[in-house]
Amino acid sequence: MTRDEALALMHEHTQSASLRQHMLAVEAAMRAYAEQHGEDPEPWGMVGLLHDFDYEKFPNHERSPTEGHPAWGVRLLREQGLPDALCRAILGHATYSGVPRDTPLAKALFAVDELCGFLVACALVRPSRSFADLEVSSVKKKLKDKGFARGVNRDEVRQGAEELGVPLDEHIAFVIQALRPVEGALGLGAGAGTGAGAGAGAGAGAPPGAPVG
Repeated sequence: MTRDEALALMHEHTQSASLRQHMLAVEAAMRAYAEQHGEDPEPWGMVGLLHDFDYEKFPNHERSPTEGHPAWGVRLLREQGLPDALCRAILGHATYSGVPRDTPLAKALFAVDELCGFLVACALVRPSRSFADLEVSSVKKKLKDKGFARGVNRDEVRQGAEELGVPLDEHIAFVIQALRPVEGALGLGAGAGTGAGAGAGAGAGAPPGAPVG
């Protein structure tokens, strides 16, 4: 599967601009971590681009390990020939799937998923609506504010950094840096609404009721 094919599949199953943009954000963070690990950024980015593509249609509020998100989507991805390691990483980002996060790929996806949604929410409330002047100290302050971006699971943000073996401050700073070049595609910054694969319309943010697990 090529990136263009993955992007088309994501668009086919996801109409929400903010959810599309969330997957683009996670893709960017995954590609950055792949390069840091000396891995091919293409499969890592594809995992980020597709990890929530079935969430809009099959949100799985029951947290079933075999039905709905992400199990439904992974079954379709397997049919289309996506490698097993990528499928397992997508399953593993849901804590209720029962699939262990036992590869750097899987650990990275879990680590950046909730954080990307939170960072977009942080950027949206800044006067600049940009990552350019977003600082780690500001992000950590908002993490303590339980009324801000309620859909983001703070425990998973911290757990993700721990599983990745990276201090939380360093993890936040790394992902902010990864998202800066693509902020236009996320509906942020001076280039809001531009960029390859941008979602339909601006107003990006963490997906409403961001997928937990």
